[in-house]
Amino acid sequence: MRTGPWRAALPLACAALVAGCGSSSSGVKAPTIGAARTFKLAGFQPTSEVKPSAPSKVAFTIEEPSGKPLTRYKTGSGPHTGVHLIIVRDDLSTIIHKHPPVATNGRIAQALSFAQPGPYKVLVDAYPNLSANQPNFQLFGKVRVAGRYKAQPLPPFSRTVDVGGYRFTMQSTPHLKALQASFLTITVTDPQGRKADFTPWYGALAHAIFFRSGTLDYFHTHVCGAGATNCTSVLGGARVTGRSSTPGKLKVGVLLPVKGTWRLFLQCKVQGRILTAPYTLKVS
Repeated sequence: MRTGPWRAALPLACAALVAGCGSSSSGVKAPTIGAARTFKLAGFQPTSEVKPSAPSKVAFTIEEPSGKPLTRYKTGSGPHTGVHLIIVRDDLSTIIHKHPPVATNGRIAQALSFAQPGPYKVLVDAYPNLSANQPNFQLFGKVRVAGRYKAQPLPPFSRTVDVGGYRFTMQSTPHLKALQASFLTITVTDPQGRKADFTPWYGALAHAIFFRSGTLDYFHTHVCGAGATNCTSVLGGARVTGRSSTPGKLKVGVLLPVKGTWRLFLQCKVQGRILTAPYTLKVS
């Protein structure tokens, strides 16, 4: 998993030689340098405010640097496939995580609703299947939900998070550093105190989605069962792979690019329910 959008820039038309790369009094006209050609979102919807708790739709097409719609995406059993659609409110109080289908013409549409008013960041994490071994990349949009927005402060770190009767417990207080792979061991128990039995969801036993407070920088790792493939996340030259080999226990890989306060949304599927356990983490 990479943390920023991949950009396919055209080569520069001239180098920094003695004469430089601009016009001069000799009458020689320098070539015009066009804008870098990149992947981008086209036809993004919604284009105006949406009502809270009302049926809405986020739709778009990813346009290749050539201008054609991207229609080919990686497939398989692992989580690094297709398109991850991740939407967070600016104060990181709410997250939506979907894997929408891709139409044959490349159009992507996801029906959903927004419970709370305010500004939301839309993150599209795409895994194209192109001949040039193109890595995944991220593109961004925005949605505004009508109503009075009051940002909620992030709660302090707590080792224990309760979600719908289930308890997520981090075994120790983490000491995280930027660009350094670490692991968080978290146990999950059901309302009767029994170890949770995880069901694969979007190709993984758990998804660890990280956003940095204020800037909304992003990173995403996965927790996979024994023997699973296509589950390693990469940042620069570092790699991290989360694992789970026993019920009720998750070993979550953490690999964050910069220091600051981060919000971890740990998501897993248990007994047919999607559980989201939020943690506030400090990274030095």
